[in-house]
Amino acid sequence: MNLHPRKFGYLVCLFFLSAVALAQERLTLQCDPAQTSANIILSATLHTVHGSFRSRQCELHFDPATGAISGEIVFDAASGNTGNEGRDKKMHKDVLESSRYPEIGFRPDRVEGKVAQGAPATLQVHGMFRIHGAEHEMTIPVEAKLAGDHWSADCKFKVPYVAWGMKNPSKPFLHVSDTVDIEFHGEGKLAGITP
Repeated sequence: MNLHPRKFGYLVCLFFLSAVALAQERLTLQCDPAQTSANIILSATLHTVHGSFRSRQCELHFDPATGAISGEIVFDAASGNTGNEGRDKKMHKDVLESSRYPEIGFRPDRVEGKVAQGAPATLQVHGMFRIHGAEHEMTIPVEAKLAGDHWSADCKFKVPYVAWGMKNPSKPFLHVSDTVDIEFHGEGKLAGITP
């Protein structure tokens, strides 16, 4: 089939414009609250405290071509539970002050690393971590996977809560670490592609 040079040029331009449009599209990732959790691990004298927080909202908009990402993952600070009523009351009243600061969140802004459909990816996610009424810049290592219309992500990182202005709940003969380990797991639907 012979194409007139003008028609051929038109097809090349159309292909180029389509490729540019696809490169500018973003993926919308929505969390399944039942499958999204943040667990805490806090070292203390003679034992280790384990707890969890429930997600409140999560929607992210990700551009795989540029690594740009926006949106926020938010947890209910008052939902924090370690399985000990007295300890939890002290955590909410004296450490988190969860009635005053009801949300804990992470607002990402860029992703380093490549994401390919169906393959695990090791990423570095940069953004702002919000807790106790203040934001702190962080880069968090994340293991992620996109599979069809489903996504999942796991990460572990430390929060130096005392250095960030919160109280250490240590008592005489009971020393508690100044940092807490966070283990995040999130998954949900790849809601679609948005311009």
